[in-house]
Amino acid sequence: MRNRVLYILFTVACLCIFIQACQSEQEITYARYYVNGKGLYEKYCQNCHAPDGSGLKNLYPPLTDTVYMKDNLGKLACIVKYGLNDTITIGGQVYDSKMPATTELTDIDVTQILVYIGNSFGNKLGTFDMKEVSSQVKECR
Repeated sequence: MRNRVLYILFTVACLCIFIQACQSEQEITYARYYVNGKGLYEKYCQNCHAPDGSGLKNLYPPLTDTVYMKDNLGKLACIVKYGLNDTITIGGQVYDSKMPATTELTDIDVTQILVYIGNSFGNKLGTFDMKEVSSQVKECR
């Protein structure tokens, strides 16, 4: 009887661990995009925007302003891919330095960078859909 109870407890514990360990496809995609986006950020964005997204004084804007990001969700993919040659105001600070284009980035690269930036530095924007990003990139040319 004791062995049977131990067997049942062990089986229940294993099932609980297995169920807990399962992630949805969306969670797996988010995690993969986030990790890959971090590497791409470090390669393409970090020199100007800093490792912590704080930007560089009055030259390059911080990526910590969730309000700006939310208000410009439809433009973010274009900014990452084609840069920015416009004056923007973030947190009351005006930035007019030109952001260079990174046209070598693929749509998946842009999506991964957006997932990383959108969920780092105090931002909580959730996942970005690659089809939407692709559509935005096509429209901004």
